[in-house]
Amino acid sequence: MFKNYLWLVIFVCNMAFAQSGTYEIDPEHSFANWKIRHVVSKTSGTIPNMSGKMEINIEDMRRSTINVTMSLLDIDSDHKKRDSHIQEEKFLNTEKFSSIQFISSGIQMKDERSGIVSGVLTMGGKEKQMDIPFTILGFGDDPWGGYRIGLEGNVAIKASDFGYSWGLKENGPLGDKIEINLLVEGKKK
Repeated sequence: MFKNYLWLVIFVCNMAFAQSGTYEIDPEHSFANWKIRHVVSKTSGTIPNMSGKMEINIEDMRRSTINVTMSLLDIDSDHKKRDSHIQEEKFLNTEKFSSIQFISSGIQMKDERSGIVSGVLTMGGKEKQMDIPFTILGFGDDPWGGYRIGLEGNVAIKASDFGYSWGLKENGPLGDKIEINLLVEGKKK
């Protein structure tokens, strides 16, 4: 009986050790999907170019950190003309502000798989403290001999908090609220 218990403890400790560590965000498998009101409906798209790293401490997630950068130069609404329009000075002004960055300052777990990551989001040259609810989708070996983590986060931001005024006009063509679904996959280094 003790021998079986000892093997279980060793297995659990090895799993925690395997899950903890530095993960590089995989830009080919990580995305920020967004939606915004457009006239009387919504339009959506993806920011497919995400990079950064995560330091995961599975025994004490409060000691974990996340640093993510998303390139707005690659924003994709599945319509090239609209993508160019979104990048213009009157909207995202990507010539001056080409990326969005999030740097965590703390993580609070609600249970084993979900929690809130707090940090600073920088967009349009403005910084805003925010909390992003997230779920750990899983850990595991990949087909290429690596080890990965998958996370999902959902947040809504106001464009006006970052200096964008396009959504402030009542019944304007674009809304102020941007809904963002983050799908992040990290590969252990």
